[in-house]
Amino acid sequence: MFSSFLIKYAEIGVKGKNRYIFEDMLVRQIKYALKSVDAHKAVTKTSGRIFVDFEGDFDYDEVIESLQHVFGISGICPMVRIEDMEPENLYKEVVKYFDNVYPDKNKTFKVNARRSNKTYPLDSMELNATVGGALLDAFPELKVDVHNPEITVTVEVREKIFIYSEIIPGPGGLPVGTNGKAMLLLSGGIDSPVAGYMIAKRGVKIDATYFHAPPYTSERAKQKVVDLARYVSRYSGPIYLHIINFTDIQLYIYEKCPHEELTIIMRRFMMKIAEEIAKETECQALITGESIGQVASQTTHSLAVTNEVCTLPVFRPLIGFDKEDIVTISKKIDTYETSIQPYEDCCTIFVAKHPVTKPNLSVIKKHELNLNEKIDELVKIALETRETIIVSADEE
Repeated sequence: MFSSFLIKYAEIGVKGKNRYIFEDMLVRQIKYALKSVDAHKAVTKTSGRIFVDFEGDFDYDEVIESLQHVFGISGICPMVRIEDMEPENLYKEVVKYFDNVYPDKNKTFKVNARRSNKTYPLDSMELNATVGGALLDAFPELKVDVHNPEITVTVEVREKIFIYSEIIPGPGGLPVGTNGKAMLLLSGGIDSPVAGYMIAKRGVKIDATYFHAPPYTSERAKQKVVDLARYVSRYSGPIYLHIINFTDIQLYIYEKCPHEELTIIMRRFMMKIAEEIAKETECQALITGESIGQVASQTTHSLAVTNEVCTLPVFRPLIGFDKEDIVTISKKIDTYETSIQPYEDCCTIFVAKHPVTKPNLSVIKKHELNLNEKIDELVKIALETRETIIVSADEE
């Protein structure tokens, strides 16, 4: 019965004079999310409201699922639009709407009327009373409860009249693209896809770098990361995934540096390489999935040593999360089952038995001098031979 949807937003509403920028970006993201829906559609913005209208048949569930992946949307309201604004017609349409949506009438309800069109003959209080009266006359089993109703029927009187009662939750956040761009260090684990999702939710466009180590990591491990990027792209939009062949660098570090420092030194070079790509692609920050104390390379001492190589800010949205918190989000965004597939990434192949947990920066830098003969050339080759693919949810 629904051919129109009112799109609600929350945080965008407090953006003041810049609100229109966020609204326009949200409209653009909604259009992109709905491009696969096989129906004629229009996304319009007017007076603090965004509407999605369809003509002809369309898949209702597909529309809702698509909109629930658009950051910036706080609620999706399937609604009825009334052209004939005469009060008697309004009462008839509200009764028809309620009858269609709620087969069980043994409910409590209230009417929430909003009249922004001040030329309308009834004000908000009168609309509450008369619309509520029409529903009680039509369905005597209904009961009014203005404090904790089971159903709130909203009537908005604007240039037309809109009726809705259901608010389907959206993902919240800010529209992707309103807060710059950042480079995600994406592995095949549980954490980094969640980190990318969380930063994208704040309006940041996401690109990603993955460190591949053939033959120690398989093509299936690489495909696993591509699959994870695709899940994140449902929310973030298309992701440019830069795949770095890290094998020669890892083997060189393994040969020249103390084994208990392997993870830290390799992590420092990953950050350096990711930052090079980030600057080249006009990203303003790096993103990692690190959480304090989760593994040896994520102690506060280790993170400080890792950070030292970076000039761009490093976003770590999971820094204070327990593993259970991260797993919960990964299941919500459908990355968990892919993340736990048993395909090793390069970080887990070259792990020391007893990695250092409190690295000393001056000692680490001293041992990195052992790499001076070849490391710059190896990094240069890794950057020049990287593979870049565009990962999009459309390819599923």
